[in-house]
Amino acid sequence: MKEDRGQENNNSKKKKEMSIQELQMLEQNLQNIFLQKQAFQIEMRETQAALKELEKSGEEVFKIIGQLMIKTDKKEMKEELVNKEKILDLRIRSFEKQEHTLSEKLSELQTEILK
Repeated sequence: MKEDRGQENNNSKKKKEMSIQELQMLEQNLQNIFLQKQAFQIEMRETQAALKELEKSGEEVFKIIGQLMIKTDKKEMKEELVNKEKILDLRIRSFEKQEHTLSEKLSELQTEILK
């Protein structure tokens, strides 16, 4: 009987250790997703600022490619920025969904560990 209880305690401890490791991995994943989402949000703000400046500008518009500044068509530039904005929005929403899912898993695991 005592051996059975000891083995149950060992199994319980191992399960908790594994759950704690899983919790740490989920926290790291959540942190990575948060950082990636933040980078896309910064890029989104820059894209939106560029669109505003484009609206204020005259017909002569320039685009920086590497170390070159190249004259480009205003309409094409606007289309490019609008498309970029849409893609960034999709990526940000995708990261938000992943964040939500991971947060729920983390919460469940924390509750399980504290039992």
